[in-house]
Amino acid sequence: MTLRARTAVQELKEYHPPLGGREGLRMDFNENISGCSPRVLAELRSLNGELLNRYPERESTERVVAEFLGLDPARVLLTNGVDEGIHLLCETYLEPGDEVLIVVPTFSMYEIYALATGARVVSVPSADTFQFPIEAVQSCITSNTRLITIANPNNPTGTVASNQDLLRIVAAAPGAAVLVDEAYFDFYGTTLMPEIGRHDNLFVARTFSKAFGLAGFRTGVLAGSTEQMRLVRRVASPYNVNGVALACLPEAIADQQFVSDYVQQVKRGRALLAAEFDAAGIRHWPSQANFVLGYFGEFRTAFVQEMRRRGILVRDRNSDPGCAGCVRITLGTDDQNQHLIRELRVTLDAIGWNAHHATAVKG
Repeated sequence: MTLRARTAVQELKEYHPPLGGREGLRMDFNENISGCSPRVLAELRSLNGELLNRYPERESTERVVAEFLGLDPARVLLTNGVDEGIHLLCETYLEPGDEVLIVVPTFSMYEIYALATGARVVSVPSADTFQFPIEAVQSCITSNTRLITIANPNNPTGTVASNQDLLRIVAAAPGAAVLVDEAYFDFYGTTLMPEIGRHDNLFVARTFSKAFGLAGFRTGVLAGSTEQMRLVRRVASPYNVNGVALACLPEAIADQQFVSDYVQQVKRGRALLAAEFDAAGIRHWPSQANFVLGYFGEFRTAFVQEMRRRGILVRDRNSDPGCAGCVRITLGTDDQNQHLIRELRVTLDAIGWNAHHATAVKG
């Protein structure tokens, strides 16, 4: 006999983010390009070996995060990034053969974690404008639906679903866990977090990887009703978040001026890039996240390569459902955004986009 993994794992597609060779201005992964709060760096420098030689205790930091979110600590679980929160929901609620609804295109890990349990993923395509397909989602809910995942704002499109539509889904699927992933909340400002506890099947996730600049700490939050979070905690490791992250997270939360300043710069850059796309005749979609998705068609590969040659990394999203020919660009500080616009203009000319667009307009 030979050791065999479960069939669901053997058939699982692998997700390989292009992490290697990321030299240059990293406008490809939706990180805070400028870094984290100076208060976090000061806390890091003050840490000693005693913190590292003991198991991490997340409860005190969880209370800080819960207060920040306006929730009872019993409704909050710190996780190893939002990824672990997704994984925990799948492990808590899915049996082989259960159905999971995912609106595509979206974050790849929803599908991967769901399929790993042996569940069946039902992909609901967005509209041509990437609007949230509320009617289509509702029509796909069945007695077998056990999990519905919705990124809001969505990645890679930046589009959003209204709170009204999200609550319609929650009400329509009382037997399913409904996860609203608010990883990009800081750039949007609208949340379902106050609804936690009012709906037993609603979960909301947040991350400190984006606006807070702590992607390397891998720290996220999963919030839900007290009873449901008690069950989710059963499958979570008591030591899932490392001690260094737990020690520094309160300082990151305390420095809201840093977060606010960065978010405002991103929003200015988002508007600047959208206007530049309009001027160049590049189709794009209204974004409420820290990035903009643009359509480059047959020029996609040349655009990504030329931008890299000029020291700026952007993300090719061509393989995502409905995103053929698309590239996603992350925004950063005012100076970084201005640099992006300058190199974008040169790149469009170098790859022949401007000449192509001028001919298309004349035609």
